[in-house]
Amino acid sequence: MLIRPDTGDARLIAFYLGRICYVVGVAGLVPVLWAALAREWSPFASFVLMVGVFFVFGAAGTAARPDDDRLDWSHGMVVVALTWIIVPAIGAIPFALSGHFGDAVDPLFDAMSGLTTTGLSVIQDLDHLAPSLNLWRHLLQFLGGQGIILAALSLFAGGGGLTLYYGEARDEKIFPSVTSTARFIWGVSFAHLAFGAGLLFVIGVVSVGLDPLRAAFHGLMVFFAGFDTGGFSPQSTSLGYYHSPWFEAGAAVLMIAGAMSFGLHFALWRGRRRESLRSLETKTILGTFAVTLMLTLAGLAALGIYTELAGLSRVGLFHAISAHTGTGFSTVPGSELVLWGGLAFGGMTLAMGLGGMASSTAGGVKALRVGLTVKVIRDQVRAILLPEKAVVRQGYFQGGSRRLTPDLAQAVLVVSLLYVGLYLAGAVVGMAHGSTLQQALFESVSAGANVGLSVGLTDPGMPILLELTYMAEMWLGRLEFVAVFALLGFAYSWVRGR
Repeated sequence: MLIRPDTGDARLIAFYLGRICYVVGVAGLVPVLWAALAREWSPFASFVLMVGVFFVFGAAGTAARPDDDRLDWSHGMVVVALTWIIVPAIGAIPFALSGHFGDAVDPLFDAMSGLTTTGLSVIQDLDHLAPSLNLWRHLLQFLGGQGIILAALSLFAGGGGLTLYYGEARDEKIFPSVTSTARFIWGVSFAHLAFGAGLLFVIGVVSVGLDPLRAAFHGLMVFFAGFDTGGFSPQSTSLGYYHSPWFEAGAAVLMIAGAMSFGLHFALWRGRRRESLRSLETKTILGTFAVTLMLTLAGLAALGIYTELAGLSRVGLFHAISAHTGTGFSTVPGSELVLWGGLAFGGMTLAMGLGGMASSTAGGVKALRVGLTVKVIRDQVRAILLPEKAVVRQGYFQGGSRRLTPDLAQAVLVVSLLYVGLYLAGAVVGMAHGSTLQQALFESVSAGANVGLSVGLTDPGMPILLELTYMAEMWLGRLEFVAVFALLGFAYSWVRGR
């Protein structure tokens, strides 16, 4: 028998949602200040309204403080799932008032795409968007990539931190304390911010020829989207706008850093390079990247789109990195990307679907699950082929020797299959709206794996059902299903419980 949640459950969830709204509201003061300094008064008013709504929700939520503020697993998962609905809904207010979007769903689509670090967009006339609005688009990706929950955990102490941490699709604690881990992740992010934005600023001035102020703005925006594997860009032509191999190389460094787990960052900072290379996840992502890169390059060579080896290598390598890290930057338009059939299509789609490392800013199945899935299959084959009494060692190395238990193997396989199902479901909806299988599958994998590369299906005139489908894929893919399922179970219990 299902137990219907009571008002105490609602107060507990509302209390934590209120705290998170306060955090995002404070972050919203950044574009408020920017718009005021730049005298962008129309965006300024919309940002003030957005921040005010966040603070009202924050005050209302925290006013409902329960007697015991310790979250159990189910409550924490519901908080996480609702956070990734409420924040885009409120964060879309400046977009809705900007005049750069069509119907009421379009602003929410871009806000969801930004927060989930997907990068698909239905914005109109991006090249003339106010800089403060562009800043908010990219700041949403920074908040989403690092984790809104992590920001709340860094600022507020209290019970339930562990379930919130795992609910946001984080798989490992670097320190015994979740709060300390959250603060370390934000510390790494700000260290990369100083390095990455500075590097792109120098390249922008020296190689691209931008004036210092514009170079600083573009460097900051591309850092937010690159390190957080988001894919938004200040210009409609993405990184093709800069026409600079040096700028592309700088962005590629940030994409790779963003797709690395924060545990790997910690190990490298501590000088544990040999241990890092032994880890199953590191070996897996190096292997899958090599395979998808070779497929992409071979496919492009066979198509004959790029006749020079230098151009082929530059375009193929950059897009393989962009796809596998889940970033979504591109140097070619969607009308050209749609021509990448055969092996090139297979390599890019596979790279997007696999994604980066666990506990990183990237999406997709994740390298650790891929490695464990391969190991489970290999162990099963070995158990069949070896003598009956032979013992197959079921373990792996990931920051130390670990045991591959049946429960872990089952969880890995289930989530991996859920991702495959998500990609296929989105492709079916795309085909129902007249797209080819190749186009529909590519766009669906891009949305579900939070990548952002597009072959043209995502545009301001797309059907609303397809738009809602891609939004649901972004949400499910970013939270890796568990928190969303918990929310659905909570809602069902509320309606049908006793």
